[in-house]
Amino acid sequence: MTALRLDDLKQYSDVLRSRSGEKITVRFVEPRDAEELQNYFRSLSTRSRYNRFFGAMRELPTNVLENFVHVGEHEQFSVVATVMVDGFEVIVGEARYAFHAEDASVELGVSIDDRWQGQGIGRALLKNLECRAAALGAARLFGDTLRSNDAMIALAKKAGYAFTNSPGDWKLVRFEKSIDIEPQDIPCASWRLAAAGKAAFSSLAV
Repeated sequence: MTALRLDDLKQYSDVLRSRSGEKITVRFVEPRDAEELQNYFRSLSTRSRYNRFFGAMRELPTNVLENFVHVGEHEQFSVVATVMVDGFEVIVGEARYAFHAEDASVELGVSIDDRWQGQGIGRALLKNLECRAAALGAARLFGDTLRSNDAMIALAKKAGYAFTNSPGDWKLVRFEKSIDIEPQDIPCASWRLAAAGKAAFSSLAV
């Protein structure tokens, strides 16, 4: 796995585009985001929160929120997708992912604000997560979703994920994808920094 410099999270930020060309910033969550992130989850529709957490939940429990805003602990990471609205940064999506070194995989969960769904943000965020996973040394990306979550299933299909049964829960389906990004194509800051670090290490080793 590539070591991340967690003392400087801003350098891992990426700028994506919505289907209409809207500028979307994807960045690591910081402790200062706790209140806004909680408000984001509260603002989701009941169905969107149920789809995200597989159960009824009005907001994140305090301990879960703490985990969300502390990046890198136990190889778990959280990012938010934000846009500028009237001069204020607004969270329009989020993702949580965990690196599993034993099988070189990254497990993910993602949600998009109901008011911003259908604008290509989810697909752009999934592509960005592939790159972030590759920077960690992962060879595979996967997630679980409810069989009734048609939107997430359609999104994963369009993004090239395959589907299998989720181990241990018949209500869930697993979507997974091998990470196959050409080395010369570096579409996110995490990979750029990882590549630079490897190049520096190689030059020192010569």
